Amino acid sequence: MATGSVPVALALSMVGGASTALGALLVILYPAPNLNRLGLLQGLAAGLMLTLSFLDLMYNAINNLGFARANLWFFGGVVLFAGIVTFVPEPSMASITKTSSSEDRNGSDKDVMKKHRKQVLFSGIITAIGISLHNFPEGMAVFLGSMKGIRVGISLALAIALHNIPEGIAVALPIYFATNSKWQSFKLAALSGFAEPLGVIIVAALFPSGLSTDVLEGLLGGVGGVMAFLTLHEMLPLAFEYAGHRRAVTAVFIGMALMSVSLQILEMALPH
Repeated sequence: MATGSVPVALALSMVGGASTALGALLVILYPAPNLNRLGLLQGLAAGLMLTLSFLDLMYNAINNLGFARANLWFFGGVVLFAGIVTFVPEPSMASITKTSSSEDRNGSDKDVMKKHRKQVLFSGIITAIGISLHNFPEGMAVFLGSMKGIRVGISLALAIALHNIPEGIAVALPIYFATNSKWQSFKLAALSGFAEPLGVIIVAALFPSGLSTDVLEGLLGGVGGVMAFLTLHEMLPLAFEYAGHRRAVTAVFIGMALMSVSLQILEMALPH
């Protein structure tokens, strides 16, 4: 393991945690989020993720391990994250937004607000727990990418950071409407995001002496599967729902182009 891998990975994973806090900050400043913009953001992030998964992580895994072994790692990552989603489902931001908006419309009716406030607060707490658990493998992915090289680590951190902004909104919205406390909503959302650095620490503790090249490439292929599943299962459906099919697809290809350009720039500018 390179001497600077852990500090670099921690710093990059902090970007993802900060993005979750940024989503919470948007809730504080603008309690009614622009869902169309969120949809475009998810489409953009989906394009980044897909390009990173197939044209970088899987490409390198195939070159180093061969087609069959790389695909075994890739679909192993898919199955792993599918299992996480099945047993720890991530609450839908759409349902949370709808619930919070309903509370806002009925704000004049104090009895209704009092009756449902606990329910909304509970949904926010469950959302925070779910997103925290989902952030662990994302932090691990950033760490593994940083072990491969700073170029891969930065690329992963960028794509995950864009994905985490709506997650921060999903946590902060119900907390804010239930407690009317900007600080509580921000704090809980930020804490859920900083589960990513904890994922880095866990992997660093499990592999203190580093990993062989084959195992590292295989794990990165598995990370590609995780990212692909995350994109298709969570990001694209939100992009289509909030931004519409045509605009979401446009955002996806813009994201793919941006990631391709960024990979080339990082390839030329940064050490491997």
